[in-house]
Amino acid sequence: MRRTQILIGVVVAAIVIALNSFYIVDEREKALKLRFGEVKAEIDTPGLYFRVPVFDEIAKYDDRILPLDTNPLEVTPADDRRLVVDAFARWRISNATQFRRAVGASGIEGARVRLQRILNAQLRQVLGQVDSGAVLSADRVALMNQIRDKARVESEDLGVEIIDVRIKRADLPVQNLQATYERMRAEREREAADEIARGKEAAQRVQAQADRTVIETTSEAQKQAEIVRGEADARRNAIFAEAFGRDPEFFAFYRSLRAYEESLKGSNSTLVITPDSEFFEYLKSDVGASQAPSQPAQ
Repeated sequence: MRRTQILIGVVVAAIVIALNSFYIVDEREKALKLRFGEVKAEIDTPGLYFRVPVFDEIAKYDDRILPLDTNPLEVTPADDRRLVVDAFARWRISNATQFRRAVGASGIEGARVRLQRILNAQLRQVLGQVDSGAVLSADRVALMNQIRDKARVESEDLGVEIIDVRIKRADLPVQNLQATYERMRAEREREAADEIARGKEAAQRVQAQADRTVIETTSEAQKQAEIVRGEADARRNAIFAEAFGRDPEFFAFYRSLRAYEESLKGSNSTLVITPDSEFFEYLKSDVGASQAPSQPAQ
């Protein structure tokens, strides 16, 4: 009976040892065979492999592209406008042996912590050399590629490869939003005031030019009017002179009528004149003063 139990124990132990002597490497994995903590072999081909139980340890790592999401990071671009940047990266293990020596037993999680530090450092360095406008515009594609290249060089010692880096979000800190809005509003108001001032200046130039044109046109018209009036007066005077030369009495009569017309205008015209004044010569007689007999005033 005792011999049977021992035999069963030996068989079970042999089965356990046999089961622990083989391991499978999946096509999505890389594996390292460790003996007393030292890397003895790197297996990157899927299949069934043998190991020495107890002495050999197998460390498996994901061979696929892995995600890395960073925590929101506050950076200060060259124009001192602070931004909160949220980025992510894609990476994979390129050298499992070097990866094991760099991160030890912490594995994937330990690598993520170190990669996040590298990525944050490169984000601060690259974005700190440009204005915030470049970070917020489509030009940041070149910035992301620059961050990726620098992070790739820094992570080579970890035995990993940075595949890609992308900025998901770049916003102003919450505490700076109101101040930024006020600054933007003040800037727009200043630009509007400049445009209004330039518009008023242009309007004043147009108005001044129009006023000058009006003055010049009016002056020219007045000049022409004075010329025409002068020519008309000269012609009138010539006609009067000719008429006076032909009939002095008619000229005197016409001049008296003009004097009556001008003096008797208005509703309450009053004249204070002596009765024998020459002003009434043509009102007292139908003949001129030179032809009418001299009569005393009534």
